[in-house]
Amino acid sequence: MTTPSQFQPTARRHAWRKFTSGAMAGLMLVCAVAVMAPIFLVLFFLVREGASSLDWSFFTQLPKPSGELGGGMANAIVGTFTLLAMAAAIGVPVGVMGGVYLAEYGSDRANSWIRFTADVLNGVPSIVWGMVVYGLLVVPFKTFSAYAGGVALGFMMIPLVMRTTEEVLVLVPQGYREAALALGIPRWKTITVIVVRTALKGIVTGILIAMARVAGETAPLLFTALGNNFWSHRLSEPISALPLQIFTYATSAYDDWHRQAWAGALVLMGMILSLNILVRVLSRDRSFK
Repeated sequence: MTTPSQFQPTARRHAWRKFTSGAMAGLMLVCAVAVMAPIFLVLFFLVREGASSLDWSFFTQLPKPSGELGGGMANAIVGTFTLLAMAAAIGVPVGVMGGVYLAEYGSDRANSWIRFTADVLNGVPSIVWGMVVYGLLVVPFKTFSAYAGGVALGFMMIPLVMRTTEEVLVLVPQGYREAALALGIPRWKTITVIVVRTALKGIVTGILIAMARVAGETAPLLFTALGNNFWSHRLSEPISALPLQIFTYATSAYDDWHRQAWAGALVLMGMILSLNILVRVLSRDRSFK
């Protein structure tokens, strides 16, 4: 017959497990808050310092000459979109096709070297990319240009898009491939229509991560795009971008330019956030059924 004293160790163990579980949950909550707090502090500081400088003229006017109040960053905003479009035109196709090759084709030996090279390139400082493209495009053609800036950012996107694409394609169940091949569907169509479409959201996420990374880069653009306080009518001439304009204004001696630098940083953050939300909305419910 079981006595009440025999239940006491079990009750103590149960209470200890509840206490340990609650303590660990509390610790995880504290860690989550510690990770998220700097992000919210940065956003709060950007809004506090930059929101007061945002007006219609900021989005429609060109920068004013040194010492003159007012003006905006219209050319830098357009230049940022131009450079991101050029970078995506280079980095997305090459990166996605490289990820498909790693996940679906190739030998283990060759793929391991490709992965190693991509991981090394992901860790290369952005200024090195700028110097490489400076030597490849700026020096031979003797001019800074939007082409050079887009190529530098596109090169930076390739390894990150490739590795992310490979990871999400590997997660697609092997049964999808086997079922399609058993039905007589060619392998290339199985990959493009079934595997890639199933992993579309993950691929888009990788592209967004790469675009978010390069959107705020300044160092490679200093060596390639250089910057321009006026409208750039040709891609073969220097072009402005928000990171370049923010750098120029933040390092200046004028308080009004400092104010606009904060506004530019806020706009850049908003552009990246809006891009993420837009692509998420457009890509939902597009998985293979």
